[in-house]
Amino acid sequence: MNITLSKNDEIVMKLIHYFITDQGYNPIVLHGAKDEIWLENTENDYQIVRIVTNYIHNDEQFDFDLYRTRQILKRIKRKTFSFKMNALSIFINLGENVHLNEIETENIDCIEIKDIDDLDRYDFVIDNFPNISKIDKVTEKGLELFMKLTDEINQKNQEDAEKAEDVFSKKRPVVTYALLISNFILFFVMILAGANIFNISPALLYDFGGLVNFEMMGRDFFELYRLVTSMFLHADIIHLSFNMYALYIFGPQIESFFGKTKFIIIYLGSGLIGSLFSMLFLQDYVVGIGASGAIFGLIGSLLYFGYHYRVYLGSVIKSQIIPILLINLFISFTVAGIGAAAHVGGLLGGYLVTKAVGVKYKSTTADYVNGIIMTLILLAFLCYVNFIY
Repeated sequence: MNITLSKNDEIVMKLIHYFITDQGYNPIVLHGAKDEIWLENTENDYQIVRIVTNYIHNDEQFDFDLYRTRQILKRIKRKTFSFKMNALSIFINLGENVHLNEIETENIDCIEIKDIDDLDRYDFVIDNFPNISKIDKVTEKGLELFMKLTDEINQKNQEDAEKAEDVFSKKRPVVTYALLISNFILFFVMILAGANIFNISPALLYDFGGLVNFEMMGRDFFELYRLVTSMFLHADIIHLSFNMYALYIFGPQIESFFGKTKFIIIYLGSGLIGSLFSMLFLQDYVVGIGASGAIFGLIGSLLYFGYHYRVYLGSVIKSQIIPILLINLFISFTVAGIGAAAHVGGLLGGYLVTKAVGVKYKSTTADYVNGIIMTLILLAFLCYVNFIY
């Protein structure tokens, strides 16, 4: 079989090959989009690359193309939870009556190429894709070119599929089960010590490691173990049941996504930050307890993870996670006796600690470093206002 590709077809295939295999872009399926290919990579400065082969005759047609592109970008922004989205439109077939340099294009950079060498004329493209000139290194023609590029794109898609399977495949939630058992054991130990299952006294909660403010600790740094032990204490069986149910729902997911070691760091780290937040607002003789700070940390972690994998979880986050978060925050601030500070602190802590430990296949070195620095700054601030100020 003999396949003859036109010059424009070869340019398009080489561009698609480069952006998918070298730059990590993924195709977007758009209904009604003809003679154009949309590629997405939310990690790049150009979140969208658009390759347009449709013939555009004059400025009026070009203006309509820009308008339509902006409308599609708005839909993609809502779907991917992006506040800003930049697009690079590559036109292969512009008419002589289109004055490309005279048209305002906010957040949409447009270039025209009739040959691969034309890419060198656009400095902003070279700055963002320094190795884009490698496109011209492909020397195959016709069927040979088609087979080569198709095979490499399929190989890249297979690698992406294997990474997704690695991240999303279910693993046994050993740490989650251990945390559940620990909370239940400690609760029943308090019951054996004489506590009322429906109303454990503050004095007994304090004896078992409940959290109080630093003044009530006698400003004794050896008492700071309470920042952690308080995460495993609950005021009654209803309090315990609600928190353990939430841990049972969110824990296995986070542990599966991040692995056992990162999961325990996220859980304890966000719980610790939640305890430090709670400690700021604890009145004298008030005992703070509960796993809810750490559980809100798991929600913060899931939000951070979901943002990076929003191609897979975008609809779940929008329809399930965010509503659950908003409802629980509303309850935290409106129902008396609930430690809203621990919830907000845990949520923020979960997000930052997750940024510090990283998301598999997604986080960069800069993400790790920024996450570690931001977490340490927050911890330093909370320690200062709790223990020194």
